[in-house]
Amino acid sequence: MVMDSRTSEVAGYLLLIEQEMRTQGLWSDRVPTEHDLSSLEPFSVDRLDFEEWVQWIFLPKMKVIIEQGHPLPNVSGIRYMAEHVFGQRRGSWKPLLKHFESFDLLISPSS
Repeated sequence: MVMDSRTSEVAGYLLLIEQEMRTQGLWSDRVPTEHDLSSLEPFSVDRLDFEEWVQWIFLPKMKVIIEQGHPLPNVSGIRYMAEHVFGQRRGSWKPLLKHFESFDLLISPSS
C-alpha cells in the first residue's frame, strides 16, 4: 500500500482545526446521541450543529482514514459550509476558516 504524500499534511490541518475549535470554545465534552450521530443529511444539519458534526463525525472519520491508510477523499467543501455557519455568528472565525480552506485545497485534486 502506497501512502498518499498528502497524509501527514492533512493530519496537521485536522489538528489545527481541533486546536482552533478548542480555542474558540466550540469543543464540547457532551457526546451526541446515537440518533443524532446517525443522520443521513449532509453535515447532519437536521440533528447537529456544524461544530458538533466537525468534532464527532468529520474529525473521527478523517482520523480513521489516515490511521488505516484508506484513500483520502478527493473533494471537500467544508470551508464553504463553515463560512455559511460562522458568517451568521459573532466571533473571530478567520483562523478556523483558513484551516478549513487549506484542508479543502489539499484534498481537492490539482487542475
